[in-house]
Amino acid sequence: MIEIQNIHKAFGDNQVLKGIDAVYEPGKVSMIIGGSGSGKSTLLKCIVGLHQPDQGRVFFGKQEFTKMDFEEKVPIRKEIGMLFQASALFDSMTVEQNIVFTLDMFTEMSLAEKVDRANFCLERVNLAGKNNLFPAELSGGMKKRVGIARAISMNPKYLFCDEPNSGLDPATSILIDELIQDLTEEYQSTTIVVTHDMNSVMGIGEYVMFLHKGEKFWEGSNKDMLKSDVKELNDFVFASPLMKAARETMK
Repeated sequence: MIEIQNIHKAFGDNQVLKGIDAVYEPGKVSMIIGGSGSGKSTLLKCIVGLHQPDQGRVFFGKQEFTKMDFEEKVPIRKEIGMLFQASALFDSMTVEQNIVFTLDMFTEMSLAEKVDRANFCLERVNLAGKNNLFPAELSGGMKKRVGIARAISMNPKYLFCDEPNSGLDPATSILIDELIQDLTEEYQSTTIVVTHDMNSVMGIGEYVMFLHKGEKFWEGSNKDMLKSDVKELNDFVFASPLMKAARETMK
């Protein structure tokens, strides 16, 4: 479980986050949604420790992450898998080397053990045999799957995904969503996904938090979201005709 309490973050005079509270449960896919500039990615970076909140606390289980020094955070960071928006693969490394890189940093496995683990993770994301390809040889969806393979290489207790469907076609987006959901159930990980893809939210969003201008305006399930009377949420969710039609079927 992850709990965040009263998270504030500013960059200069720009107050990006204004007192965010939430609880993220294991075995569930939790979504953070909102318009551009609402604070979604900043909140994710505060949770994983890439940004230090100006105020507030982040707990991984019963451990207060925000008060730890670098060395104290290492054991928790070993339990974190992170999928970045652009996959963040090293262009000069092969698929296998990209996965082994994380294992080099955080484990003392032998090279053979690392390769075995890389092969297992690639099989899990349906990329078996792609070990020696370079990122330039991969499609956008394949890059995302390599990013997921790297993220799960450490058997993560916590899985973070920043815009995992960005730039993907609808069919590939569904495959990525299903993979994230399957892995969350398999590992019973606490999974947090930042997204603006409402198809993704409706498909796998068991808990949804809506941010607006740095504040938490609404939280609940994806089904409850369709029945909300919060104007700011409705303006965001039902901007597309597809989502308007989905709401009509709920009436």
